[in-house]
Amino acid sequence: MNATLIAVALSLVSAGAYAAAAVAQSRLAGRTEPSTGVLRLLGRGAWWSAVGLNAGGALLHVAALNYGPLTLVQPLGALTLVAAVPLGARVAGRRVGRTEWRGTALTLLGLGALLLTAGGSAPHETLTLPEALGVGAATMAVVAGLSRPGARPGLRHAAASGITSGVASALTQTLTVAVTDHSGGPLFSWRLLTVALLVSAFAMGGLLLSQTAYRGGLGAPLAVVTLANPVAAAAIGLALLGERLQGGPVSLALALAGTAAAVRGVVLLSRAQARSGTDPVAAAVTPGPLVDPPPSRVVIGSPRRADSTPYGAEPVVVRAGAHPHP
Repeated sequence: MNATLIAVALSLVSAGAYAAAAVAQSRLAGRTEPSTGVLRLLGRGAWWSAVGLNAGGALLHVAALNYGPLTLVQPLGALTLVAAVPLGARVAGRRVGRTEWRGTALTLLGLGALLLTAGGSAPHETLTLPEALGVGAATMAVVAGLSRPGARPGLRHAAASGITSGVASALTQTLTVAVTDHSGGPLFSWRLLTVALLVSAFAMGGLLLSQTAYRGGLGAPLAVVTLANPVAAAAIGLALLGERLQGGPVSLALALAGTAAAVRGVVLLSRAQARSGTDPVAAAVTPGPLVDPPPSRVVIGSPRRADSTPYGAEPVVVRAGAHPHP
């Protein structure tokens, strides 16, 4: 089978696993207090289910990176949001809306255009040790800036999650190509050990950052993750790994148009989820409206019933021969 077809097929299954993991993480985040620490999460089965789905998606993603370049495999990650929409709607017990179908169609159309222009050859270049360290340092600086306290923490954490996951994919491709290289070089070296440590750190960091981002809902944060991930990975592939788009100016124009269509589709999907009761997954796990308990004491000037008894107070019945307490 063609290497490109294998990469696409593995990416499709990987996107499905990531979508199921995102829905599971969103449901868990909706049931978890913001002050809950990492150790408390480690004791929950739902957390490990999400970790298992993410791990399965990651393994399939690594396999896809062995057959296709970053500019081909990473944009297919947008299918995670396409798959998460019907999954989230099913959890919320509703139908997929017209806007969501439009967003899905535009995303698929844009990804199709990108597939026509992306290079289909198997990757062969890797990052050097200074390049890997430079990419790691720059990524940590960006994540530190996005994680600082401020407005819109969910979207900023989602952007940080997408960037760290995209960088982890680029480093994973370097690790995969170096390990599977049959040139007779050493299997273990300081470069591969450093890259492996960076992959582990960024992969776990991206998972924890996405868990924090999904506390405000699934739609918009997942859209930001979906867009930031391929941008970060493709930038590394084009700048440091020698990847190129097939064709000339016509292919470049087609790639830009496909990117615009995919971005528009992702935005429509996130807006549609925000309109359907804030978020389909959040709506499925959020408890119903709370009823305020009656006041425990009577306040001067409080509203009164028609019989002049204040709300929250019961009339005192005085029996014959008894004296009421003051």
